[in-house]
Amino acid sequence: MDMEIIFPGGQKIDVLYKGFTIHTDQPKKEQGDGSAPAPFDLFLVSIGGCAGIYVLRFCQKRNLSTEGLKLFLRREIDYEFKMISKIIIEIVLPSGFPEKYRDAVIKAAELCPVKKHMIEPPEFEFYTTALTPKPEPPGV
Repeated sequence: MDMEIIFPGGQKIDVLYKGFTIHTDQPKKEQGDGSAPAPFDLFLVSIGGCAGIYVLRFCQKRNLSTEGLKLFLRREIDYEFKMISKIIIEIVLPSGFPEKYRDAVIKAAELCPVKKHMIEPPEFEFYTTALTPKPEPPGV
């Protein structure tokens, strides 16, 4: 099993994955406590983090300074459909970053598999199973 998703109470959802517990919650305006990012927030975080690791590795492989290197993720919203219509990632390069690598670092960020999965999404399949009640011990 890849992940287990459990419900600890309220609007909280915990995801058990590779020995980690990733906590999520809904914002207060959606009846949550706002104690953790919402699941959709983690979707956006995965895009930014994925692009970030590809940019970081690009610089490290070339022994380029990463001092001050950072990314900003912004989104444009289609309010009619209540969906993100565009994700914009700004790569802030360190001072003195070689001009010859500017296009290449963008290409590195675009290698992010999270982005690739959005372009070629996997098929989804949902199904249900039922817990079976525990049998009563003999003599009860």
